[in-house]
Amino acid sequence: MAINISSKCKLCRRAGEKLFLKGDRCGSPKCAVIRKPYAPGAHGNSGTRGRGLSEYGKQLMQKQKIRRMYGISERQFRRHLDEAKRRQGVVGDNLIAVLEMRLDNVVYRLGLADSRSQARQLVGHGHLMVNGKNLNIASAAIKVGDVVSVKENKKEKNYFKDMEAILKKKTSAPGWLDFNSSKMEGKVLAKPTRDEIGVRIDIQGVIDFYSR
Repeated sequence: MAINISSKCKLCRRAGEKLFLKGDRCGSPKCAVIRKPYAPGAHGNSGTRGRGLSEYGKQLMQKQKIRRMYGISERQFRRHLDEAKRRQGVVGDNLIAVLEMRLDNVVYRLGLADSRSQARQLVGHGHLMVNGKNLNIASAAIKVGDVVSVKENKKEKNYFKDMEAILKKKTSAPGWLDFNSSKMEGKVLAKPTRDEIGVRIDIQGVIDFYSR
């Protein structure tokens, strides 16, 4: 996958809201969206954000917001959309479920990582298992009933030793997940819904963008 080396804070400012790309910093006064609540660039503070945008432009902004939030390439996003279309039900709901049930996102939602990029590192470095089997593919699709856990031999690392204290400061996992902090494992209880992603997204606008 192509790596986006742009400033994460600028991506949030461009979107006009927090995309939670930098972990704890996003919830602190240091967050760039709080300090500089306008788009980056020479004319970002002119107060013209979104003015005069065509319908195409608005849909493009929503699509880019989702891609940046989940840290995926255009090719990956199109593949996830195709998967959502193949499933029964509402395409928008299916797309949210496909994105949220990526392994890296599940690790992030469980609280084992401060951001999705950090979650991808944990997965890629072989720290995690799914249903007791090694899995180091961040984009792997997790299903309802699957159990994601930290490997026993990795729990001795300082990162996971300190995790118990870190988890006490964090909010609980969303309702579609169940996390056992003592065992360092979580179970997927149900498919996530649009209301549980924490960011405002016009998902129908994104679908219409690719229907042109």
